[in-house]
Amino acid sequence: MNAILGIDVGASGIKGALVDLDKGKLHGERFRVPTPQPSTPAAMAQAFAEISEFFNYKGIVGCGFPALVKHGVAQSAANIDKSWVGVNIETVFGEASGCRVYATNDADAAGMAEMRYGIGKGENGLVILITIGTGLGTAIFYKGVMIPNTELGHLKWNNGKSAELYASSGARERLKISRKEWAKRFNEYLQHLELLFSPDLFILGGGESKFFDSYKDLLQTNARTVPAKLLNNAGIIGAAAYAAEQ
Repeated sequence: MNAILGIDVGASGIKGALVDLDKGKLHGERFRVPTPQPSTPAAMAQAFAEISEFFNYKGIVGCGFPALVKHGVAQSAANIDKSWVGVNIETVFGEASGCRVYATNDADAAGMAEMRYGIGKGENGLVILITIGTGLGTAIFYKGVMIPNTELGHLKWNNGKSAELYASSGARERLKISRKEWAKRFNEYLQHLELLFSPDLFILGGGESKFFDSYKDLLQTNARTVPAKLLNNAGIIGAAAYAAEQ
C-alpha cells in the first residue's frame, strides 16, 4: 500500500491521517487537534508535530495550509496569525516533526483530491471547488488542470470586505443566522462567481458540505452544484497526493 500522511491545517483545527493513494481513501481514522490561539508558527508547529507523533510517522508529509503558498512560503494569513506571512511552512513544520513536508494551499489540496478521486474525476470543463468553513477557499480547474492560489473567497463584497465575511460558515456562526438564511447569502456568492467565470460545475467541500441536502434547494445556479464526494477529508487526501507528486 502506498500510504502518506496528509495534514489539513485549518483556522479552528488541524487534522491528519494516513492516506492510501492507490484508492484515494483514509487508511484508518483521522486525528485532530485544535488550532492553537494565537496561531503563531511556533505554536502551530507543535500541533503539527503532535499529529505526526500520533501516527508514529517518519516520511514525507503533505500539508494543506490556509494561505497563498508559493514555493512552500505563506504569502497571506487571512484566518491565521499574521506572523505567518513570509514564513516557510515546509521548513517550520519539517523541523518540528522531523519529516519532509510539502505544503500547498488548503483549497487547492481539496480540489486536487476531488478531481483525482472524487466527484470531479473525468470533468473536462471549468470546475470551481469551494471549501466552506471559517472562510471560503477556492480551487479552479479547466480540463483537469489547476490554477493555483485563486483565493476567490476574498473577492470584495458589498461593504468592501471579503466575500467570506458574508457567506462562509464562519459568518453564519458569527452572525447567529439560520442555515436557510446563510444559504441565501451563499447563493448570491455562487451567482457572482457564475457572472465572472461561467463554470460548468461547482463542487462544495469543507465542513458545510455534509449539510448539503438541507440547503441544496435554495441554490439557484446555471452550473451543476454538488457536494464533494470526499467531504471534509478532501483536504487530507489532496495534501498527501500533492506530497507524492513532489
